[in-house]
Amino acid sequence: MSLEAAPIARRGGGWISPGLTTPDLKPADYTTRSRGSSPSERIGRDMGPPTWASAKASSARVHGGSRLGRNAYVQWLLAPLSRWRHYMMAGEQNDREVEKEKLNRMRGTGNNASADIQWQDIMRQCKQHMTRRRRLQTGVIVLLLLIWWLATPPLTRWYRRTSFLGGGSKFVIILAANPGGGVSEWKGGREYAIEKASMRNKQRYADRWGYTLEVANLVDKKEYSHEWRAGWEKVDIIKNAMRKHRDAEWFWWLDLTTVIMEPSYSLQSHIFNSLTDRTYRDINVYNPQKIEHPVSKTSESTFFLDATTLSAAGDNRASSIDMLIPQDCSGFSLGSFFVRRSDWGERILDAWWDPISYEQRHTQWTHKEQDALHHIYTTQPWIRSRVAFLPQRMINAYPEGACGNDQGLPARGCPKPLRKIKVSDPALALSENQDPEKLEAMKECGVRGVHYQEKERDFLVNMAGCQWGRDCAEEMHDFADLSYMLNRGRWERFKNWISGQDRRDREEMVREKERRRKAKEEWEVKEAEFKAIMADGEDGG
Repeated sequence: MSLEAAPIARRGGGWISPGLTTPDLKPADYTTRSRGSSPSERIGRDMGPPTWASAKASSARVHGGSRLGRNAYVQWLLAPLSRWRHYMMAGEQNDREVEKEKLNRMRGTGNNASADIQWQDIMRQCKQHMTRRRRLQTGVIVLLLLIWWLATPPLTRWYRRTSFLGGGSKFVIILAANPGGGVSEWKGGREYAIEKASMRNKQRYADRWGYTLEVANLVDKKEYSHEWRAGWEKVDIIKNAMRKHRDAEWFWWLDLTTVIMEPSYSLQSHIFNSLTDRTYRDINVYNPQKIEHPVSKTSESTFFLDATTLSAAGDNRASSIDMLIPQDCSGFSLGSFFVRRSDWGERILDAWWDPISYEQRHTQWTHKEQDALHHIYTTQPWIRSRVAFLPQRMINAYPEGACGNDQGLPARGCPKPLRKIKVSDPALALSENQDPEKLEAMKECGVRGVHYQEKERDFLVNMAGCQWGRDCAEEMHDFADLSYMLNRGRWERFKNWISGQDRRDREEMVREKERRRKAKEEWEVKEAEFKAIMADGEDGG
């Protein structure tokens, strides 16, 4: 057999093989003849006339179907299992076997059908039988599935809670429920509504970031009913929480009448990742109670204090901070504060909960545990080096009128948002030598800000003092609605804008705010009249 030229395919079917001769053995003589077109007519009579279209169809069946099937990705994913198994079991084929299979001259059954398929073989076969476009589409689908898996709430809470990823397990939120229910009075319908709304708000926030929520039921604290500490047992509750959650590091106390306005802020990003920039150690930066700091060198206590304790700012290291406290217009504000687990933390809690001090000074301490901590800070200088202060609006903003009048923000806004400033900047200090006009121009910006500012998107608001002349339930409901409006998705914002719901909600909030202002003024007038009547009665007596 000789091959002088390459076979040429004919449009009508078969191949032209010029110069290809092969012996045609016959019984009579052994002469040779030209082979002619291939396949021969003899074979065609037995198997049917082969055509170019039939050869293309056979090749398409071998390589996964028609061109439409290859481009239709969904059809490829739903291909019959037998064909996919054929691809997996086929193994590596040499080029001659592939060409024979294209010509429908042989059918490979897979040389590794009985062998165990290894993962690397599966991946190699997938790569061989997947086009570049299919590989790209598969990669996109795998990436989307991975994002969906990480965004699933239980899994999100898991990796945010782990100590080596999110670090949420280091934080415990302590919320006092049922205040006064077991000691001084029973709750009504509005008290139940406040408690339910507050617990739901804190639980959603804790679940989102992997924190632990510890709800302290004050009904079980009847052992304090015979003491002067009946209404301020939060110190003992913190100590019990430390014993219960031994793996936690920071314990965040929250009053029941608080609302987390920005649940998208984690404690780490909001405070603890930049603890040195968010806090100030020198109380002279903002000192509404005029506490002498540092301790005078003529004081007897200076003989027992080291240089770090005598320094105004301590050692300026975040690792030495064990307590975070905000300050309002009257001093320490303990509706929202942090305590760290440490030897110092245990000592300060023991000193804070000392019953001897309470029995001697309970008539003077009208603000209960707040006045007690102020007394310890003033008379026990050893605690100052471990205490840091946060701006009030960062973790414990007040509603309008809770601590004087809301001065608002400057016309051009604050120089920097509260979350981006360095609180320890000397330019923010409110010393007496500073220009009064400059201080007045700052208004609610910086460390002197006390009231909630919607434009600044403050983190938390505390309805402090709402028990006297205000409605706690209504205020919490209004702030919860405002938080929902500020944190809606884009689609929800678009729908409300189309329907005009945003405008109606804003108008309703303005009317409600004006109604509360008038109610407060009426209550203040009645209180003044009552005090005048009592004063006249005492003078007459």
